[in-house]
Amino acid sequence: MTGLATLSPMIERQGGAVAGARHGGAPLALSRLTVTDFRCYGRARLDLDTGLDGGMVILTGPNGAGKTNLLEAVSLLTPGKGLRGARSQEIARSAGGGGWGVAAEIDPGDGVPVGLGTGVEPGGERRAVRVDGENASQADLARYLAAVWLTPQMDRLFLDGPGGRRRFFDRLVYGFDTSHAGRVLQYEKALRERSRLLREGQGDAVWLGALETQMAERGVAIAAARRELIRRLNAALVGRGGPFPVPHLALTGELEGWLDDGMKAADVEDRLIESLAGSRAADAETGGASAGPHRSDVSVTHVAKQVPAAIASTGEQKALLISIVIAQAELAVAEQGRCPVLLLDEISAHLDEDRRAHLYAALKALGGQVWMTGTDLSLFEALGGDAQFIRIEDGRIG
Repeated sequence: MTGLATLSPMIERQGGAVAGARHGGAPLALSRLTVTDFRCYGRARLDLDTGLDGGMVILTGPNGAGKTNLLEAVSLLTPGKGLRGARSQEIARSAGGGGWGVAAEIDPGDGVPVGLGTGVEPGGERRAVRVDGENASQADLARYLAAVWLTPQMDRLFLDGPGGRRRFFDRLVYGFDTSHAGRVLQYEKALRERSRLLREGQGDAVWLGALETQMAERGVAIAAARRELIRRLNAALVGRGGPFPVPHLALTGELEGWLDDGMKAADVEDRLIESLAGSRAADAETGGASAGPHRSDVSVTHVAKQVPAAIASTGEQKALLISIVIAQAELAVAEQGRCPVLLLDEISAHLDEDRRAHLYAALKALGGQVWMTGTDLSLFEALGGDAQFIRIEDGRIG
């Protein structure tokens, strides 16, 4: 049997953790990762030494060996669809009968491990989540694990549509506000239900009004959390030196404009409810909703050159992303005493020696767990004994 059923013994550690008192921030490290019928892996287990200085986990091997798949497995232990944004049916190993599972033991730094698991049973479609063996929701995962990732596909983050930038930034917010993931999921669910009712012409005014009220309450809270983190990040980024450029972030959108004008949150909620009610006919034709946090965007400016990130060079865009991630992690350490897990796929491949050295020094100083992948082992030689080097070959952990 595959999927969660196989992984259950590994994640049934301390029943009732979801309802218990452990609501802390992001944990410091994964001490164990197990995958079953996941992508190229039939079954694999990775045990990690969480006591190593810096917590560097370096996965090396040829292209297609399965390095990124392990980063994706970790990312699926947080709310959302993981670093590839894949549907559950796309994740299962072809020989696995359609089921897959990921389990991990998390070391939150207090000596009491937490077991997290997620996956799909064979023949199933709905992704299940467990915390210490108890059924849970994706939103619950944010209470135990925060992870931020950079992948080569994200090199176009500033060039592509705003959806990717919103998802990237929301993940940064998760590390500071564990309720944010639940708000986003609830907002998106209400948005989908409203869109379905409008499309099918089945919604009465009372039910649509209830959904729009929920969207307004969650939507304003989402916008407020985003704005607050941008304010703190910009403050932390001012005056930074080193080889990575300093970015300035801004949140743009109609909802944000109302908040920027000094309107109280309750008044913004009322205005959004009024806007949604007035746009029902148009939204029934176009789908979605004409206003809300799902239409917001995050703009980034290269401070030294005073140009939008979208017109900076490819190398500068990647360096700006790295600056944002490092600043978020440093802010988490300063404010919470712990760092999100960082998943950096092929991060060193196109950095010069000076920027690599600066990046490694910054990552080591964070004191959290950092996963990095690469085909060329020599790119990580500067880390020496401060890292765990793991070879991946053809879906096998060496």
